[in-house]
Amino acid sequence: MSPIKDFHVSYEALNQKGIFSQGDTIAGTVTFTLTKETQVKVLVVKAKGNAHVHWTEGTGDRRKSHSAHRRYLKLKEYLVPENDKGNLPFGANCFKFRFTIPQEDMPSSFKGFHGNIVYMLEAKMSRSWRPSSVVQKELKFVSKSLSHPGHVMCPQSGSVDKDKGKVQMSATVNMKVCSPGDTITVVAEICNSSSKKLKPKVGLQQKTVYRAGASFDIREQNLYKMEGNTITPCSKETFSCQLKIPADANCTIQNCEILSVEHYVKVYLDISFAIDPTIKFPLVIIPSSLAALQSDQTVEPYPAGAFGAPTYTDFPPTAFPPPAFPPPAFPLGPYPVLAGSGAYVYQAPDPSQYANMTSGYNNQWPQPAAPYGFLSAAPPSFQQGIEPPPDMSLFPPPQDAIRRTVSDYKS
Repeated sequence: MSPIKDFHVSYEALNQKGIFSQGDTIAGTVTFTLTKETQVKVLVVKAKGNAHVHWTEGTGDRRKSHSAHRRYLKLKEYLVPENDKGNLPFGANCFKFRFTIPQEDMPSSFKGFHGNIVYMLEAKMSRSWRPSSVVQKELKFVSKSLSHPGHVMCPQSGSVDKDKGKVQMSATVNMKVCSPGDTITVVAEICNSSSKKLKPKVGLQQKTVYRAGASFDIREQNLYKMEGNTITPCSKETFSCQLKIPADANCTIQNCEILSVEHYVKVYLDISFAIDPTIKFPLVIIPSSLAALQSDQTVEPYPAGAFGAPTYTDFPPTAFPPPAFPPPAFPLGPYPVLAGSGAYVYQAPDPSQYANMTSGYNNQWPQPAAPYGFLSAAPPSFQQGIEPPPDMSLFPPPQDAIRRTVSDYKS
């Protein structure tokens, strides 16, 4: 029978939620009780941080597994030196330790469907010719790398206007950076000159991408959803709602090679037997503990029209002309707009718009090929011969809200 009883590792929390970040100090204790004087070969405590992904695809002989692993943190402290000849006394024993987390770029803790990022305290006691005793305590780690993506209010705007539009929608959100528990205001102006009924809907989506070598797996999850009242034909309505970020929402992760987490607000019109016009607003979710750092940051706006685009529905001709939409209060700029990720679309009316696609904005990972019938993940597209500004942060923001416009018309 083992003489080691009540083996525990614990740490002192820096705050009520027990969250740690780069540069913080982890101070704790390893405690246990010995029923007799015992010789210990080594007693060590470690702080570890690892990311791991794994999934399978196919069936039978074609079944294939994909996995990848990354280590981000490994700190070690010997409480009893290795191969120490001394004995630990009978009764209660307590050893203190202290680690300082390096100032390195490490991703936040995360647990998902096909992978996780876990930070852990581990104490291990080894004795000669005996199995080792191991205890663990999970750490909640939050990366500081998301503390500077821009101010919570997003002044960037973009629009699309098309002639003969049968359904037009202009949507606005008041944030691009937020924290769990925050409330986002969404306002959409809908002009329905079609013969169909429409219903505006808003959702908060999470997109998780798992990567292993050249393979990847994408999971999308609906975190929150709201809908408005039905909009009748030949009418114009304004739909507004308050979208609350769930308290348990995961933070955005952009600095892990094998796992990324993105969020966006999806504003769309539910139309029976037609493709739904959709606008997507990228959203960065940071922990509440880092939200205060936003007030002193400079906004880096997205390229005009980088997100959101017209989609097309199969409406019958109507006997009345489409209502005129008010002109935008700012220049539209030279950049065309692509449909958001995963939007069903018919062939675009102007193929030259898509002839020079580049990688997704603010995304260091190459975008995988999209499945048949889908557009790839909302990259900005620039017209050939036109170079975008080298640093958008040098230009003053045009206004203090995001604006996207969708026109839905029959080609």
